[in-house]
Amino acid sequence: MEEISRRHFIKSAGTAGFAIWLGLSAKGNPLMAMDIASANFSPYILIEASGKITIFNTKPEMGQGTLQSFPALIAEELEVSMDQVIIKQSNGEKAFGGGQSAGGSASIRTNYLPMRKVGAAAKEVLILAAAKIWGVDAAECYAENGTVIHRASKKMLPYGKLIEEASKIELPKNPKLKDPKDFKILGKTTKRQDIPLKTNGTAGFGIDVKVPGMLYAVVERSPVFGATLKSYDATAVLKIAGIKKVGPIERIVGKYKYTGIAIIGNSYWTVSQARKKLKVVWENNGHETFNTVDYENHLRKLAAEPGITGKNIGSVETMQISPENTFEAFYETPVVAHHPLEPMNCTAHVKGDKLEIWTSTQVASAMTGSGPNDLPKQVGFAPENVKLNNQFIGGGFGRRLYFDYIVEAVNVAKLVDVPVKLIWSREDTTTQGPFRPMTFSKLSAGFSTDGKLSTFQHKVISPSYFESMQANYDRTKVDTIMMEGIAEQAYEIPNLKTTYVRADLHIPVAAWRSVTSSTLAFAHEGFIDELAYKAKKDPMEFRLELLSKPSDTKKVLLKLKEVSNWEQKLPQGKGRGVAVWDFFAGLAGQIVEVSHHPDKTISIDKVIAVIDLGAVVNEDNVKNQVEGAIIMALGAATKPGITFKDGKTVEQNFYDNPMVRINEAPVVEVHILADGGKVKGVGEPGLPPFAPALANAIFAASGTRFRKMPFDLKTEG
Repeated sequence: MEEISRRHFIKSAGTAGFAIWLGLSAKGNPLMAMDIASANFSPYILIEASGKITIFNTKPEMGQGTLQSFPALIAEELEVSMDQVIIKQSNGEKAFGGGQSAGGSASIRTNYLPMRKVGAAAKEVLILAAAKIWGVDAAECYAENGTVIHRASKKMLPYGKLIEEASKIELPKNPKLKDPKDFKILGKTTKRQDIPLKTNGTAGFGIDVKVPGMLYAVVERSPVFGATLKSYDATAVLKIAGIKKVGPIERIVGKYKYTGIAIIGNSYWTVSQARKKLKVVWENNGHETFNTVDYENHLRKLAAEPGITGKNIGSVETMQISPENTFEAFYETPVVAHHPLEPMNCTAHVKGDKLEIWTSTQVASAMTGSGPNDLPKQVGFAPENVKLNNQFIGGGFGRRLYFDYIVEAVNVAKLVDVPVKLIWSREDTTTQGPFRPMTFSKLSAGFSTDGKLSTFQHKVISPSYFESMQANYDRTKVDTIMMEGIAEQAYEIPNLKTTYVRADLHIPVAAWRSVTSSTLAFAHEGFIDELAYKAKKDPMEFRLELLSKPSDTKKVLLKLKEVSNWEQKLPQGKGRGVAVWDFFAGLAGQIVEVSHHPDKTISIDKVIAVIDLGAVVNEDNVKNQVEGAIIMALGAATKPGITFKDGKTVEQNFYDNPMVRINEAPVVEVHILADGGKVKGVGEPGLPPFAPALANAIFAASGTRFRKMPFDLKTEG
């Protein structure tokens, strides 16, 4: 049980008069220690004597809805409506600790109980304060709409009138939480305060920042990964009116360090045009021969390597399976870009030993933290001298977990004594990485003589995420991220082995929405489907037969079966496929229904999704997130990925690396399971099941089996 700390009672110099801060200590609690690091006191709630109530959101808002959902956990227990509170975004302040980040679908699943306890503890203190003022038993009082009420006399005191007395009372260590049946906010569809701002154009994203006296910058970077700067000539650039400075600067992405040439001027147009006149000579260091075709062939050859064992259950190698009962398949997924619609950008101002930045980042606490890889260490400032102004994020998808563009911007700002806004072009954002890596899978399985699935092996062949991010990574160890989920599915297979074969790559790779589950689920669930057909069994029933014990996965599949009318036979030319995936972020399953037309094209008729959450904060937000994940998955499954030639990224922009357009978006039906079990994530689980479910549906409709992404929605069958 979390230790609730004593509040700080403060006197304000403003018109509010008095205010009370309430928060939650991380001391002695592993979960909270992970989420808010070493902070001993976190001021999540500010109640002022004027009646103004502010709740602080420590999870960066990138469209996933945490600006509403995170404070809602506190507001529910505090007994205030969302209309009664002002929500403010934290900016990496030390008081809020190291958990000011958004990634891994962790914002709610790791804070569902802790933040409710913050609100509940505050409410209990306010009730005790009112009871003391009235001279009654606290049990005779209750809180509602920011007011404490005495049941018998109907006396009422708003929270703002209670703060002075409340400051004298110790926060309870074990506050009582509400019964979910009494929820007024959680589990309901609640309006988000950020939506009007984003629809009327008043929301502030990083790229919107304007600071008095600000200059603009672009950086010319080598198009060949691994190249180093040999020389540059800025003579023509410096003759252009409005150009203030040109010079080399450093960008750091994980273990990689790149030098680029910064051009600083009085407008983005000026520096963008000047960039075309800059003359740079790069030393390619032999990387100019790298290309996708050769690298793919390299990975295919590596599939013959034994690899490093991740998990080995039973006796896969010693099982005697006849050749006719053994099956193999090879699945391939490409490199993809993150494609946030807001390109990378950061405005930075270096003032002596102090630094102020305005940007959109998923890792606010890393901007002002003191970890070995945090921003202050990389750019040479004391953490206490760094001030962050975090903005709304115009798309993260994992890309803004990395702050190479911020390091670069700070190094640019060191060249002048005024604020500088660095903007990446769409081409920069597409070509410079880091990328989701190419991931190949070799799978094999065997059936026993009684027709039951007896052995299952999944070998992953890919570059290493950890190696890309850590210069001292131990190559003899399994990169668990590159194997995520493949040994943790609920299927009851007596003999299971997973292995990893590491592949060299000099290009930085990074987490992409749902990380490696976005690739491995395609292979794993596609192969499960193949095995169902080999066994001459219905794909849904085949999966359920592998789940004799109760499990969340079984629950999801049964719900999918119910809501899709799975047992109803489809007309000729129609097909449907099912897939389910359980990993660190959460659990979801999907059924995709398709039509196979006479011209051999495939159209997606409908996607039915079931997500298992344990508990829901905002139903509408959950549906939005699952729908968005499916659209992103559709793009990765059917649109061209990133390729390399002559050491460079071939694709430059949306014209040759397209995203899904609105007319291509399928109908999506989302069902939510929230039965009070383990709280799971929302933002990522909706993505992994889509590609395998689509591939399985295409096979059911046409007989064509896709084992390589992206695949054309035109078949040969």
